[in-house]
Amino acid sequence: MTIEIDLTNDKALVTGSGAGIGREIAIWLARAGATVVVNDLIPERAESVTEEIIKEGGQAFAIPANCRDDVAVDELVKHSFEIMGGLSIAVNNIGMLPPNRSLKPFVKYRGDDWRDIIDQNLTLSALCGRAEADIMSKNGGGAIIFVSSGETTRPSPYNSAYAASKAAINHLVTSMAVELGPAGIRVLGVAPGTTLTETVAAAFTEERMEQLVESTPLRKMVDHDELARLIVFLASELARCITGQFIIADAGAFLSRTRPGNLEGLRINDT
Repeated sequence: MTIEIDLTNDKALVTGSGAGIGREIAIWLARAGATVVVNDLIPERAESVTEEIIKEGGQAFAIPANCRDDVAVDELVKHSFEIMGGLSIAVNNIGMLPPNRSLKPFVKYRGDDWRDIIDQNLTLSALCGRAEADIMSKNGGGAIIFVSSGETTRPSPYNSAYAASKAAINHLVTSMAVELGPAGIRVLGVAPGTTLTETVAAAFTEERMEQLVESTPLRKMVDHDELARLIVFLASELARCITGQFIIADAGAFLSRTRPGNLEGLRINDT
């Protein structure tokens, strides 16, 4: 006897899926059988991932959109519903590190820094979730999954704005889960550990990345596809009783990085 995850009848929207973790999420949902809308601010990136899914035998559509615009978000979700003939899975993967991909002491953050980071991480995720929940509540429910961060599980020196904005998403997950549960909508948050994306590579020196690897019980960074596989499970019927949860996938880093110090190798912007 085997257990198989089959998302053949599911329709999924993945925001910010033109590269990095989002790209893997879109590809793995398609591999499990879901029809997927690939969304990215840059049209060429959305098209590239869509073509890759189709070449593997999956079904996908590219819908570029700027999710900083309220109207654009509503149109993205509405268009996704129409082009796929439904919407049962939504993964909100939009996010950013501090401006210029640099880390700052708390006292150096200006108002524009805070507003930009909160807007990109929390507000945009909430706007996407609102539009997705509105459609799902009228069409049989579904699963809304937010990509948070392992930085929310521990102090995050020189990265306070980013960590605070992502921590707010964790709380948003619980509030949405309570409100939307009666409509058949499950709401979840997932937190990747340090993943070697382009943004992370720009923020950390090689020495610092080696330190991060050594600090985890599993002695590894998170691979791009590992969070994607977790999301495939959470979106499936195998997880149908799970909602309002924040699930960490960080190679155990939260167990060993809770103490301050050992910050050598961070590229700090002291301006």
